[in-house]
Formats: sequence, C-alpha cells, structure tokens
Amino acid sequence: MSQASVAVPNPVPVQIPLREIVPWAVFAGILALLVLFFVSTESGAVELFSSNGLLHEFVHDGRHLLAFPCH
Repeated sequence: MSQASVAVPNPVPVQIPLREIVPWAVFAGILALLVLFFVSTESGAVELFSSNGLLHEFVHDGRHLLAFPCH
C-alpha cells in the first residue's frame, strides 16, 4: 500500500486596515443610536413627530422587548 502525501496549505489571516473599519463602525454606531432613540422615546416621554401614533405602533413591540414602558 502506498500513501500519497497531500500538501495542506497554511491559512494566512487577512489583515484589514483599521482605516477601512472605522468609518463603517461609526456609521453603524450612529445608526444603532438613532434606532434606540426612536424605540425608547418616540411617543413615550418625548415625541419628536406629532402624528396619530403610527410610529409608536411601529416600534411598540420593540419598546417592550427592550423593557421600555410605553403605557
């Protein structure tokens, strides 16, 4: 019986420059804070848009999921 030797390549980690990650991380952080603001305060203690409560109903379950009272 002969065994064939198979060369297994060594994986090389990809280096991502920090300058490419920072703008996307800042964008994602601002977007997350904006979503958190609307879920936590809209039609609650502070109402940015005076409407018929459509935005409140849209984020209603998210408010309860994140333990924000709304009633």
